[in-house]
Amino acid sequence: MSERHDYVRKPEWLKIRLNMNQDFRGIKDLVRTERLHTVCEEAKCPNIHECWADRKTATFMILGDICTRACRFCAVKTGRPTELDLREPERVADSVLKMKLRHVVVTAVARDDLSDGGASVFAETIRAIRRKVPYCTIEVLPSDLKGDDASIQTLMDAKPDIFDHNVETVRRLTRSVRAIAKYDRSLAVLKRVKELSPNTPTKSSIMVGLGETREEILQTMDDLLDNKVDIMVIGQYLQPTRKHLDVVRYYSPEEFEELRQIALQKGFRHCEAGPLARSSYHADEQVSEESRQLHDARMASEN
Repeated sequence: MSERHDYVRKPEWLKIRLNMNQDFRGIKDLVRTERLHTVCEEAKCPNIHECWADRKTATFMILGDICTRACRFCAVKTGRPTELDLREPERVADSVLKMKLRHVVVTAVARDDLSDGGASVFAETIRAIRRKVPYCTIEVLPSDLKGDDASIQTLMDAKPDIFDHNVETVRRLTRSVRAIAKYDRSLAVLKRVKELSPNTPTKSSIMVGLGETREEILQTMDDLLDNKVDIMVIGQYLQPTRKHLDVVRYYSPEEFEELRQIALQKGFRHCEAGPLARSSYHADEQVSEESRQLHDARMASEN
């Protein structure tokens, strides 16, 4: 059992702005109508109002809404998943088309009950979006797929524009924060993706405020860079319920900016760092011009 910490009051500057405008309601209605899941809702993301109402973007969560893992930071439901919905990739693609997205993030619950971890469904979702919305760039955020090379290959054969997999925390805290996932296995997955597709940008995120040290954060940066990761995201851990891990401390905006500068100096192409930064936060801004050109060239060659 993880150590419990004294309650740390949320700072005044950490405010989540609510916006229930027509765009927010429209996306909410669309998600309901198409019987889709979004990590925005399932994981209680603090940016849901900004992304849905202001930026009109969403992160689709495929493979159902029940995760086979029970990570101690995550609000997504855990248990035994139901059968696969084979129409899901098409419904996601239809929603991307209706929302007129130029960049979409597709993530999923962990499905350790499936032989490929759901890689084939990821691949079909990518292909469905490409068929219906060819101008849209696609970012995927899968589990570690148990580090299975064939599963990674299946997903990468569909040629996502960005591959994102999170180490979530520093090496020392991994066992107390994540369930089943391993720090080195996550690094190996990111490295393997680069070996299979050197031109595909890779991204990884960590949460801070769980008891890590500054030195451990900097070491995590080095570990990611050693495995050819291009983009790093650093966000504040926010306790979704009292049953989850405690917040040990809150980082200030100035501390996040310092970490962002260090990450860039170390060699990351881009770093998103801030109290509310999450894997898919401002993801549309992280698609490099090179990635868009590669995407457009691939689309042209296939038509």
